[in-house]
Amino acid sequence: MGVGGRRGVASEINVTPMIDALLVLLVIFMGVQQGLARGVGVQVPAPESERGPAQPVESFVLEVEPGGRYLLNRQPVAPGRPRAALAGVFAERPRKVLFVKGGEALTCAEVAAAVDASRAAGVVIVGLVPRATGTGG
Repeated sequence: MGVGGRRGVASEINVTPMIDALLVLLVIFMGVQQGLARGVGVQVPAPESERGPAQPVESFVLEVEPGGRYLLNRQPVAPGRPRAALAGVFAERPRKVLFVKGGEALTCAEVAAAVDASRAAGVVIVGLVPRATGTGG
């Protein structure tokens, strides 16, 4: 509407329908984004009331050495039998966690074989012990 001047067809664009459509699309995309959200699986310890009597936590470390030798907590394992030794150790334990430590001159395949043997023996969680990379000075 103008005061005075010519009367005729206004050539202004009506943006209200375009803004309405944009808001509807925004709401739709926000809803879809919530449905696509993925979480990360974590292990949460049980509350104190659900735990049994406190047991000393004993860590097990399987050291892999060149030549197919294995040490479980610095005790030698029968040659070529890490699976049987691990199965015997972890059979009655509720916490089945093992750390694998590889020697300096090992290949990745030798360490992977130790991890595979531990998983086959019933170990649920296998952790790899990193090498110390300090310069010593």
